[in-house]
Amino acid sequence: MAAAMAGLYRRLLASPPSIDFASSQGKQLFLEAIQNGTMEGFYRLVSYFQTQSEPAYCGLASLSMVLNALAIDPGRKWKGPWRWFDESMLDCCEPLEKVKARGISFGKLVCLAHCAGAQVEAFHASHSSIDDFRKYVKKCSTSDECHVISSYHRAALKQTGTGHFSPIGGYHIGKDMALILDVARFKYPPHWVPLTLLWEGMNYVDETTGQSRGFMLISRPHREPGMLYTLSCKHESWNSIAKFLIDDVPLLLKSEDLKDIHKVLSVVVSSLPSNFEEFIKWVAEVRRREDGGPSLSAEEKARLSIKEEVLKQVQEIGLFKHVASFLSHSCSVHSPTSGNGNTLPDIAASVCCQGAEILSWKLSSSMTYCCQETCLGSKSEDEKPITMVSGTVVNGNTEHGVDVLIPSSPRKLCCNCTCASKNISMYPASTDVLTVLLLSLPSTTWDGIKDEQLLREIDGLVSTENLPALLQEEVLHLRRQLHLLKRCQEGKVDEDLGAPLS
Repeated sequence: MAAAMAGLYRRLLASPPSIDFASSQGKQLFLEAIQNGTMEGFYRLVSYFQTQSEPAYCGLASLSMVLNALAIDPGRKWKGPWRWFDESMLDCCEPLEKVKARGISFGKLVCLAHCAGAQVEAFHASHSSIDDFRKYVKKCSTSDECHVISSYHRAALKQTGTGHFSPIGGYHIGKDMALILDVARFKYPPHWVPLTLLWEGMNYVDETTGQSRGFMLISRPHREPGMLYTLSCKHESWNSIAKFLIDDVPLLLKSEDLKDIHKVLSVVVSSLPSNFEEFIKWVAEVRRREDGGPSLSAEEKARLSIKEEVLKQVQEIGLFKHVASFLSHSCSVHSPTSGNGNTLPDIAASVCCQGAEILSWKLSSSMTYCCQETCLGSKSEDEKPITMVSGTVVNGNTEHGVDVLIPSSPRKLCCNCTCASKNISMYPASTDVLTVLLLSLPSTTWDGIKDEQLLREIDGLVSTENLPALLQEEVLHLRRQLHLLKRCQEGKVDEDLGAPLS
């Protein structure tokens, strides 16, 4: 006689208080809710309904499901040529190893939603009311432009387990019940629950944070943020760099007797951590050569066009000219461009290798990719030249052809220093990256400058109100990212759920 298999196969849904979505009563509630117009958000959500891939990934699964339902472009590859949100990509606020071991807090999931580019309104139950919760559930149930993720304790619903996240798929006005699309589908099916009990479950205190649970309203931004630049916490030093930028730079500026822009830049740049360029990156468009075809798709052209416009706008503002001039006269000193690896071939070789890893879905493996060769060229698309780096990347006996589409400004700028070509480029380089990083610092960074005339000049250069629209959105997105990462680093993200500062 064969031994019984160890483990658990599903759980019996406690009914009451819950009603199985697939039961006759659940189907009747569904039909009535459709007739009342409170299932509009259901269709997109159910199209991207997924099961959490790890027992503690309920938050990540809920968020990736909602982000995909809202058609928010992650801006990076998932597998093969496809850009798609997956749990494995949601790691900017908490390492996946930690989430896998003990889950994620409500505040850090809110942080992840912001980092992914969504618009988020988040509320601890202790700072909200059941009437407000009901209002938001109705709002997202009568539209497919927003979705609600609830963080609740299962005990309130007579279910096994503790804290859990799941999206709300719809609402029944007459019965005052919400449809939970439970991402732990191996455990419980989708089910209707009384809104009052769900609210009770959200009022349980999360012992890891000391805060009540809650709910978040997630919607699509009017434009995908981070089209050309993004902050990265992949490098282990990100938390010290975030602290330096937010806490230390204002103190440095306050402690010095500064008289001109050149001196301000000198104080900031000379104190920057040597690896600060690991913290702010420009976003490359990478594709596998066999997937790309001879011509660019309409989507590729549109994204590249926006990237190029952002780069052009950076290179036309006053701060960029000051940064370029400063770096030109500091070539042999502490210029961030004085090291190796800032030339386009070096950057392209690195990007090609990273791209091959992403496209082959080998990021977590020990395989090493090495760029055998790169070739810088251009092609004409609709009478417009496109800059492309084509690389052959080798991994053991396997070769990958990778193309990197490079945004370029329409004209090459120049300056009088002999090393200006290192500092000002047609392509994203340290000069524009440093300019954007300075723009992304909190607006209060410069308040400690004692010279009032200099302070007014700096304020005019860094004010987001003076920036062109695309660049303004890019900078505000980076500023929000920086604020979020700093809050994560301080462990305060669960205390303050407000939208990141602009």
